[in-house]
Amino acid sequence: MVDNQQKPGNGEVAAKKPFRLVKFFSFTSLVVFLVFTLALSWLISNYAKRVLLERSEAYALVVTENLSHQVFQQFVVPTVLHYGRIALRTPEQHQLLDAVVRDTTYGMRIQTVTIYDSRENIISYSTDSEMIGKKDVGGEEYQNALAGESASRLVTEGGPWGVLPWVTPATSQLHTYIPFIQYTPLEDKPDIIMGVIEVVQDLSEDMEAIARFQGAVILISMLIMSSLFIVLRVIVGRAEGIMEKRAEERRRLEQQLHDSEKLATLGRMVASVSHEIKNPLGIIRSTAAILGKRVHREAPGNEHLAEIIVNETERLDGIVREFLDFARPQTLRSSPESINQVMRQALNFLSAELETRGIATCLELDEQLPPLVMDREQIYRALLNIMLNAVQAMPEGGTLTLRSRRDKKVQVVEIADTGEGIREEDREKIFNPFHTDRHRGTGLGLAIVKNIIDAHRGRIEVDSEPGSGACFRLIFRS
Repeated sequence: MVDNQQKPGNGEVAAKKPFRLVKFFSFTSLVVFLVFTLALSWLISNYAKRVLLERSEAYALVVTENLSHQVFQQFVVPTVLHYGRIALRTPEQHQLLDAVVRDTTYGMRIQTVTIYDSRENIISYSTDSEMIGKKDVGGEEYQNALAGESASRLVTEGGPWGVLPWVTPATSQLHTYIPFIQYTPLEDKPDIIMGVIEVVQDLSEDMEAIARFQGAVILISMLIMSSLFIVLRVIVGRAEGIMEKRAEERRRLEQQLHDSEKLATLGRMVASVSHEIKNPLGIIRSTAAILGKRVHREAPGNEHLAEIIVNETERLDGIVREFLDFARPQTLRSSPESINQVMRQALNFLSAELETRGIATCLELDEQLPPLVMDREQIYRALLNIMLNAVQAMPEGGTLTLRSRRDKKVQVVEIADTGEGIREEDREKIFNPFHTDRHRGTGLGLAIVKNIIDAHRGRIEVDSEPGSGACFRLIFRS
């Protein structure tokens, strides 16, 4: 016996593995895209921020050096000459210094100017009057400036999400410290540091613009990467469909190969046995016919015994021919033919049998069907076998329906009856050789039908429910 049960096809496993791999790469690509987008936006925004700070710091150094020079020339020298010493607590000196500072920084992007004393970390002057007199505010940058080195630090309050309309905006201020030097005309005389000047620039708008730029980079990159991911997912979906179709086609071909090997072995056995039986049957039939004539002369009334032998040998001869037809390779003699005419021819052949059994017929044929390239005799035989099965399934009468239609690129033929129907457990076996649920018959009729349809590169489908009849559907490529 040949085992019909098959393990899961290698094609299915082979299809799943590449699909899982492609699916894995698609989601991995999405993660890589997102990480790359965030990294790119961070690098771009950091670079822009660094350039902004460098330019702002250079600008502040130029402004502060100019301010230091102007304060020394327009305030320190005249004040010392007029008052003998600098005392910013006096209103006159404070007003004079304030006027020099404001005139020098007018029109520049300077928020506040602060001057620290060189003897102690205390604010002697500031454009922000509330800061005057505060101690230990300068920090490390103040100490560096006293040592003769300029320094800067960025003070930011709030977060990057300040760019959102419902969030309090972030503030960014660049504090630049330079030494306040007493200029001397003698080049060989060392500079005297009189204090430290702090200039504060408000960079909030610039930093907010950078944050918005960073958000725009992230958003645009996300949109681009999302679009790429969607395209990739569409490709993956199509690849999945192609892989499933190929796996299904491979399973079908493997099944056909398995069936072909099984049928080839079976066919060789059937052909050998049928050939050995056919010749003795012919001899028995001839002998029975001669014997019948002698019985008629010698023992009238017993002729029916010889007739029984003749009839049974004819039935056996028909079975043997059916075996040979099943085992014989199908050789097609194709030509363009009308499938509707072949169906009518088979129906006309069965008309007497249908009338005897009380079976009505219903034709629903599409007369616009184009000719179909086929072997007329073999298709006729296939249709006749199916119709005979339908007739045998309606012993008490019923309706035999023949349909034909065109569905896209295929022609569909349906033969439906209102008989007993086919049990679910038998539905998958009806095309197997020698399967039959009747006491008489070889069980090769539908197997031969399937061989004929397969030879025409068509396919056969069956719809049936017990007690509701059956519908055999033949599908041919146009």
